[in-house]
Amino acid sequence: MSNGFFNVPIPRNEPVLNYGPGSAEKKALKAKIAEMKSQRIEIPLMIGGEEVRTGNLGECRCPHEHAHILATCHQAGAKEVEMAIQAARNAWPKWAAMPWQARAAIFLKAADLLAGPFRSILNAATMLGQSKTVFQAEIDSACELIDFYRFNPYYMQQIYQQQPNSSPLCWNYLEHRPLEGFVFAVTPFNFTSIAGNLPTAPAMMGNTVLWKPASSAVYTAYFIMQLLKAAGLPDGVINLIPGAGSQVGNPVLASPYLAGIHFTGSTAVFQSMWRTIGMNIDKYHYYPRIVGETGGKDFIFVHRSAKVDETAVALIRGAFEYQGQKCSAASRAYIPESIWPQLKARMESEMKKIQIGSPEDFRNFVCAVIDKAAFTSITSYIEFARNASDAKIIMGGKYDDSKGYFIEPTVVQTTNPKFRLMEEEIFGPVLTLYVYPDDEYAATLNLCNTTSPYALTGAIMGTDRQAIVMATEILTHAAGNFYINDKPTGAVVGQQPFGGSRSSGTNDKAGSMVNLLRWTSPRSIKENFTPPTDIVYPHMSEA
Repeated sequence: MSNGFFNVPIPRNEPVLNYGPGSAEKKALKAKIAEMKSQRIEIPLMIGGEEVRTGNLGECRCPHEHAHILATCHQAGAKEVEMAIQAARNAWPKWAAMPWQARAAIFLKAADLLAGPFRSILNAATMLGQSKTVFQAEIDSACELIDFYRFNPYYMQQIYQQQPNSSPLCWNYLEHRPLEGFVFAVTPFNFTSIAGNLPTAPAMMGNTVLWKPASSAVYTAYFIMQLLKAAGLPDGVINLIPGAGSQVGNPVLASPYLAGIHFTGSTAVFQSMWRTIGMNIDKYHYYPRIVGETGGKDFIFVHRSAKVDETAVALIRGAFEYQGQKCSAASRAYIPESIWPQLKARMESEMKKIQIGSPEDFRNFVCAVIDKAAFTSITSYIEFARNASDAKIIMGGKYDDSKGYFIEPTVVQTTNPKFRLMEEEIFGPVLTLYVYPDDEYAATLNLCNTTSPYALTGAIMGTDRQAIVMATEILTHAAGNFYINDKPTGAVVGQQPFGGSRSSGTNDKAGSMVNLLRWTSPRSIKENFTPPTDIVYPHMSEA
């Protein structure tokens, strides 16, 4: 029992280290990369605090050097899923009853550990296992995840502080209970911060979790679990069960104790999970909460008043940082005829600065895509554009998977605004653009709004305020995160809560109170200080 009101420290965004020449952080990170690359580890399942080995092994490889194996990892099946469900159920009573400030302390400690001794570990794991440059790793696996672990406890406190009004003679109060059952967290390969947030946001609110990371990111998931253990997370609160989607997902969705889904991944998989939940709805003890962030076909819309240099940088960084493997990456662009020649020349000049290779060489801007399947899918779009009559590759277009899964940043120009590459998510370093007549600005904005089923991120580039207002209004529902004179990537916790709607997800805004509220079940309590002693109301008397 705690007798006091507690205030979580007011969070501040973690400063991004620059890893400049001779810096201490650069030396430490390079040493950690060399150390971790020289080892081949074995990754078990982690269920109820115990290491579980199934003998069904997968491999964690460097995408930029796919012959190099970083780890072998055990994969879960139906038996292990049932073990994890039982472990989560066993841990739930004590965890749900733990004082909220004690839960908060665990994640605040995790933030400080990640800002300190775990920083180089998570960054090195992300660079080696997911082929991120040092900067892309630093803003993701260090800064953003630290921010989640500092801001979410603060939002948790704000949720608990929201209380109803009371009338005379009674006291009304509200508590936010955890869900009854377990939450299933399914995380993608492309952001270590998402992988670290999706299981911990529900856990922070008192829930217990089964966590299935992407098969291509089990390596970093293992080190996140080590971080949480070091921070004092009790056994069974989060249970790590990597494995094939059908082998893990099917028995999870069949469990009557499923209380929620916290998902980031493909639209098709999310829709399939939702469909399965609907079919099983009469079997669950509760209506499962479904929270998901899926795909995007994110745009940069350029007005003729835009500054060419700023636009070129926004297009290149927005489309090609982390090889375009961001759900927020710029994948289509709309360019006015009047500035296209200048913009094209500026883009060509900037593209010449891009070096491609291993993230172990800090000079590289682009590294490898995640695996063979991604390489095959992305390059099929490039070949489609190469052979199309209504499009042409104007920059890049080369690729090579002999050593790593390398794809050159590619710009496609099309004369067809409904061209396949303008509509479908590619999830790779391919930007398709359509050049429109300047006097068709409003019509092309409407075209942008209706071309894609997604609505995750988008940007408008321009200096004409009336044009910006028009774009903001017409594109109201086209993006859950909308940027003015900036690239459509790089949302920061506490500054731009992230999420989209339409086919991009439920828009439950990671990095805000909105998301955390989804993992609670409120209870209203009224205490009557003077209960009535007679059933008669005043209106019942005839005077």
